[in-house]
Amino acid sequence: MKAVLCSSFTGPGDLRVGEIDEPKPAGDEILIDVHAASVSFMDQLLVSGLYQMRPPTPFVPGTEASGVVVAVGEKVATFVPGDRVACSNWTGGYAERMTAKESKSVRLPDGVAFETAATVLHNYGTAHYALVERARAHRGETVFVSGAAGGVGLAAVDLGRHLGLRVIAGVGADDKAVLVRGYGADDVINYRSEDLRDRLKSITSGDGIDVGFDNVGGAIFEQMARLMKWGGRLMPIGFTGGEIPSIPMNLPLLRNYSIIGVFAGAWAEKFPDLAARMNDALMQLLADGQIRPHIDRILPLEEAGNAMRAVADRTVQGRIVLKIR
Repeated sequence: MKAVLCSSFTGPGDLRVGEIDEPKPAGDEILIDVHAASVSFMDQLLVSGLYQMRPPTPFVPGTEASGVVVAVGEKVATFVPGDRVACSNWTGGYAERMTAKESKSVRLPDGVAFETAATVLHNYGTAHYALVERARAHRGETVFVSGAAGGVGLAAVDLGRHLGLRVIAGVGADDKAVLVRGYGADDVINYRSEDLRDRLKSITSGDGIDVGFDNVGGAIFEQMARLMKWGGRLMPIGFTGGEIPSIPMNLPLLRNYSIIGVFAGAWAEKFPDLAARMNDALMQLLADGQIRPHIDRILPLEEAGNAMRAVADRTVQGRIVLKIR
């Protein structure tokens, strides 16, 4: 079968499309005829050797996909061949067929397109885990989302609106403001042209934010650490800016706020039943029109490397999807 191959951790430029053997599902896995796969910042980090884990090479990148079940392992009870599904996995999505654990797959409601379904579990799963499970955010609270026009950031804006939060979106370019406002942001800050601290203090009347949802890291996180409300929750989600921040620990002490780590993938591995219920809930929200994933563009499988470079360059709003069938 055709697949994108990463043979060394040298980045998207060295990815190649080749022929490999079709994978076989283990007892707790399903085999999926892949129709679409999304491209995330995590995928780009993996092939560049910059993620927390390094798969053995060569491997097929692709952490999220959708398609049709063609075979199931002997322990699988939830799915049968012919089911339309979305799934997440550490690798394997950029291929004509892939395997995924039963617990990390979800049946698609009628009417949900494969391209849209391939953008939900990572983006909205991360946002849901962060806002609902980790921050315990509740209606009326104020959340600031950095990197708000990217895949995970835009999902946090969209889900925050659904949860009744006051959403302040942080973006790095003016042309992204229209998109995040359309997804429910009450206020938008361009932190490349505006003073983040002054604008957040002005928007919140000096009170600060209840929840900080940071995708960028570096100086953005360090500024957010000085703008938290008493009892707030500051969450590092990722470091797309390339710099892991450090802050004086007297800041959370004086404001009595918490710094809460968010590693949704590891949580899903550790608590598969909880993650499966969350995935079901997200797909139902999608089917009901309560969340609206944004697809920046749809490209063929052969464009995986170019798609990753676009993600790394932050020229993508929402997600790029690879159409495989």
